Amino acid sequence: MNEMNEAYLGKHILGSLLGAALGDAMGAATEQHQIDEIIATHGGLLDKLIPPPVDTFSHSDIAGLVTDDCSQMFALIEVLIATEGKLDEMAWIKRLIHWSQYSPMRRQQGPTTKPLLAALAAGESTDHIGVVGDSTRKLASMGTTNGASMRVAPAGLIHPGDIEAAVWTAWISAKPTHNTQIAASGAGAIAAGVAEALLPTADVFSVVEAALAGARLGEKIGRENGRVAPGPSVVRRIELAVEEALRAASFEEALRNIEAAVGNSVMMVESTPAAVGIFVAAKGEPVGCAVGGTNIGNDTDTIAAMAGAMAGALKGPEAIPQDMRDTLNTANEEDIAQLAAGLTQIAWRNWQSKE
Repeated sequence: MNEMNEAYLGKHILGSLLGAALGDAMGAATEQHQIDEIIATHGGLLDKLIPPPVDTFSHSDIAGLVTDDCSQMFALIEVLIATEGKLDEMAWIKRLIHWSQYSPMRRQQGPTTKPLLAALAAGESTDHIGVVGDSTRKLASMGTTNGASMRVAPAGLIHPGDIEAAVWTAWISAKPTHNTQIAASGAGAIAAGVAEALLPTADVFSVVEAALAGARLGEKIGRENGRVAPGPSVVRRIELAVEEALRAASFEEALRNIEAAVGNSVMMVESTPAAVGIFVAAKGEPVGCAVGGTNIGNDTDTIAAMAGAMAGALKGPEAIPQDMRDTLNTANEEDIAQLAAGLTQIAWRNWQSKE
């Protein structure tokens, strides 16, 4: 068993970023498709990086290019490094606005993020975004999509083993665009799962336990500090997804059953539980998580990125074949290793302060 040290931590932080990027880039090729359609098109489960075709949101000629999911994750990392791990909401809003105006991935913004960032960029109040009629009630979908969880892994990466700190950082990162208890619960689940996965003692079971604890704490924080929106429990949906993963006789059956039980859409209560279920079905392996998310259909890139972030943190970069790592590093302009190194400095300092 490895002991925690800065080198181990840095390696597994890099693994998480690469795992998220692998899932995001692989899943970009099948987004909005259905599992039978994917299998028919690719002669089985798609398990490699290919350029996303024209009938996807992320159409490109480049294999391995990430979407808005990891692009926003990289932006969050930049702010975390600049603030030395003490995430400042205004600094984060400023960086999100810059991303929405200048990032090549800005055209892929989700249904919650896009109108809110447009209003913030114009210096307008966001109170009117998603309001029903002349009331003050927001649409049920506002702030309950998965944008807060797709980018949240760094909130866990800077707090190894510290679920509470990870979930609070996740809430700060979610609040500008996803200020509901549902979003806080989903973001808390992924952040906490990633934080636990960094520990040398972690395994698939402990990561799932942490994700459930993070979802519970996130929901509590969101209820107390944000807007309470109607919708199912992320916690219960994670439990259902994990149950389906454990009872399935094959990986493909697990994907089909997870989709049937919790869904695979852009809604937080579907995609985040699906990601945790796939993490279990793939036994915490990053490539398996990427393949699972890619083939479950619908919001494939986001589901695969979330599952991959936890798996990469657990298994490290060596669990991803070198050719896939090379493709990811070549396709994307961000220096993933440098971003991981910046997070590692913060994470190691936080770890030592707990000792």
